[in-house]
Amino acid sequence: MADKEERAGVPLTNLDQELFPGAGATKRDLVDYLDAVRDPVLAVLRDRPLSVIRVLRGQDKFMQKNLPKYTPEWVPRTAVWAEASHREVQYALCNDRRTLLWFANQRAVEYHPTLMTVADRDRPTHLIMDLDPPEGAGFDVVVRAAHLVRRALADAGMAGAVKTSGSKGVHIFVPLDGSAATVDVAAATRAVAARAERLDPELATTAFIREDRHGKVFLDATRSGGASVVAAYSPRVRPGLPVSFPVGWDVLDDVTPADFTVRTAPELLNGSDPWAAHMPQPQPLDPGLVAEGHTIPVARVAAMHEGKRRARAKREVEG
Repeated sequence: MADKEERAGVPLTNLDQELFPGAGATKRDLVDYLDAVRDPVLAVLRDRPLSVIRVLRGQDKFMQKNLPKYTPEWVPRTAVWAEASHREVQYALCNDRRTLLWFANQRAVEYHPTLMTVADRDRPTHLIMDLDPPEGAGFDVVVRAAHLVRRALADAGMAGAVKTSGSKGVHIFVPLDGSAATVDVAAATRAVAARAERLDPELATTAFIREDRHGKVFLDATRSGGASVVAAYSPRVRPGLPVSFPVGWDVLDDVTPADFTVRTAPELLNGSDPWAAHMPQPQPLDPGLVAEGHTIPVARVAAMHEGKRRARAKREVEG
């Protein structure tokens, strides 16, 4: 088989190279997978500023936000002001097969779209909870924590869909009706996490500082605002090239993240889009969640202040 070919007018090169050491997959495997599942992939990427994680030969993986200068003119893009670096960043909009194939040829393995579309940059389309297991724990622990989040949402009259992260955790997406601003979605996310933690504080924690988690599942409520989250169906830079895959709540207890890879996912999908099928109708944010959330400190800010306080206390003890 040729090491080069062309699809949709996009030259594809070095297809038989391993993607990264230990990948167990070639660049061709990546290209074939993304092309095979392009319809559901493009559905979750369309019109959202996109960051990708690329793996170049002999280099560590890196996240790319700003499009490189050599990007073809036909790749759709949008300018986003980056407060941290005080400059405009040109993000790609992966809206078509040609752009997706171009990214695949660039060895873009992971696809991380923003939570809002270019049509309305202050109205997140989803509330998102990211669940991370403690070091050495099995996937079953994360699944138990996911059911806590589902209960906390249901108690507030809301519902979401769940997918494996493609790594060790799960993501819960709650579709929103577009009426809530970023600051209120962020607040509601903090409240959902706090309520889920209260349902079983021995299992789950909202502690942002790792050493405070004490072997519990971390309910990460920080995926809001300008954050991005790996898309459904996106591969991950991990051995075997697992993918982030939608799972029905009724079968979540019976799967493991390793079930879903670039090799198994196309057959499992068989032309379907379970992420769209599992996703409930868009919902308004529960006002009670918003009100409670605004009383909870923003995790990163609170952690920064706590870190400074601990460092000060340590210096005083040592002094």
